[in-house]
Amino acid sequence: MVSALAYGNWITHGSQIEEQVARDCVGAALDVGITTFDTADAYALGQAESVLGRALKATGVARDSIEIFTKVYWPTGPNPNNRGLSRKHIVESLHASLDRLQTDHVDLLQAHRFDYEAPLEETMRAFDDLVRQGKVHYVGVSEWSADQIAQALRMADDMGFDRIISNQPQYSLIWRVIEAEVVPLCEKEGIGQIVWSPLAQGVLTGKYPPGAGPPEGTRATGPEGAEMNWLLRDEVLEPVHAFAHLCRDAGHAPATVALSWVLRNQNVSSAIVGASRPEQIQENVRALDLELEPDFVEAIEKALAPATLFDPGFTFSPSRRSEM
Repeated sequence: MVSALAYGNWITHGSQIEEQVARDCVGAALDVGITTFDTADAYALGQAESVLGRALKATGVARDSIEIFTKVYWPTGPNPNNRGLSRKHIVESLHASLDRLQTDHVDLLQAHRFDYEAPLEETMRAFDDLVRQGKVHYVGVSEWSADQIAQALRMADDMGFDRIISNQPQYSLIWRVIEAEVVPLCEKEGIGQIVWSPLAQGVLTGKYPPGAGPPEGTRATGPEGAEMNWLLRDEVLEPVHAFAHLCRDAGHAPATVALSWVLRNQNVSSAIVGASRPEQIQENVRALDLELEPDFVEAIEKALAPATLFDPGFTFSPSRRSEM
């Protein structure tokens, strides 16, 4: 069981915001009923996990009342063994994550991407060993294709390994790639989606006007701004502007609508939200009380259609690849 909104710290903890602000945001998340916290070993090269661990400890929250998720795959150091899904890296990375998070286990360990070099059996066996040792309660993946998930499930069944219970894909009103193949497979196999970037890296808040540069102080002007270039084209921003107009006419904040829409998908277990100030958490939780009427859903989907990606074969070019 997870909270409908999960608190994520991809680009905030350890880099974008001061530690006291991070602690305030974690406290705000707990205050509104968020119990699920998502991070990764590679975020700020481990600092994100450290900040989250200290923030959770400072709140005094009982460990068995929250769910801590982390991930392994992306490089955490210069050595060739500091990356990927080999047994060596999985085990060493998990132990380092536990130290940083100040806990003896994580509730979910996720393969941050598919590793084409490490044998899948080696990866699955390492995950299974960590589950049997009590250091990991469940295992999941992130941004795996339907074929890759199916392959892992077959191997788990054949070898008696612990099965994947979750996938963490990008999913939003304008990034609906998982609907074609991943969601149908996961619904059949009992796998839930823990989706990232439900606000399309902030674009669906409507704060980026078409025909103008991004406002100062926004994520697009920060160190990670280059990853947003594909979202900041007028071909995307003009439909988003129309979407935001529809939302405001209906009396809703665009971000609230975007989050509520994602949570309408029955295969979505939780949507990950980040925050650079506590007020954002309080704003995001309003999505839980918003029920979208079918006619309104049809209208906003139609407005965003020119900017929406469905193609299951779409892949990022190097300039577009995100490392969440």
